[in-house]
Amino acid sequence: MDLDKIEEIVEVVLAELGYQSTQKAERPQSSIPLETGSPVLQTDQTALPDLASEEIKKWVGIEDPDNQGLLKELCQSTNARVAVGRTGPRPRTTTYLRFLADQSLSRDTVFKEIPDGWVSRNDLFMVSTLIRDKDEYLTRPDRGRILSEEAKQTILEKCNPKPEVQIVLSDGLSTDALTANYEEILPALMQGFQLNGIAVGTPFFVKFGRVKVEDEIGELLGAEVIVLLIGERPGLGQSESMSAYMIYKPTVAHTVESDRTVISNIHHGGTPPVEASAVIVDIVKKMLEKKTSGIHLNK
Repeated sequence: MDLDKIEEIVEVVLAELGYQSTQKAERPQSSIPLETGSPVLQTDQTALPDLASEEIKKWVGIEDPDNQGLLKELCQSTNARVAVGRTGPRPRTTTYLRFLADQSLSRDTVFKEIPDGWVSRNDLFMVSTLIRDKDEYLTRPDRGRILSEEAKQTILEKCNPKPEVQIVLSDGLSTDALTANYEEILPALMQGFQLNGIAVGTPFFVKFGRVKVEDEIGELLGAEVIVLLIGERPGLGQSESMSAYMIYKPTVAHTVESDRTVISNIHHGGTPPVEASAVIVDIVKKMLEKKTSGIHLNK
């Protein structure tokens, strides 16, 4: 959508809120029909309501439905975009503004980097792949699968060789996933492995990491199992989802994607971090017993 169209939508919303447009004399009257029933357009506040609020997310945009209660119940039961309604061939203004807000949140999440001091505050050490910045991370995924020479040296110096389980954390495509879930998932994992008599190496953070970087780490340390906790690609309005990629004795040359076991959608609106940690511990125990992972684990 071009800038003129966006400004036209803004003009309509401001007009409904009772604001006088500074560009009214310069622009033709908007051809977008005004809406009714929208929490955005009915507000009497001095600023627009939060487009990420529950009121907006659960708003029923269908005008004069046969069963309003049923639609409200449907909206409350899912985060999917249902019952949003339409005005002719276009989405309603509230629906479209929410889409733009969620899209902006997702884009911001992808480009966000780990906060200063977060790694040290959580008693981790940080290494990096061959990636130099976020732009390169998005355009050269192959370089995010390879550790820098400095990173290899640091890992060898600070980690115990041949651990049963090595936990690795990485920002991936969502730094929010790591910062939002870390305090619940890592302590629960460490405790779960300890209670099951499984020796865990020193957890650390890989900046600009891709999933396959765990293969090089596993081979470097001679670990039996690698557990990589990494931020998933954000969805619309959901930026805190994490995945756990687990693999038995990976090698750079011979590991294939079907060798990995994955738990995805780890966040408070999906699989809660503490619950996910219990599942991860059970899966790792099975890997160590059967000495395999991925599609071979259930054979």
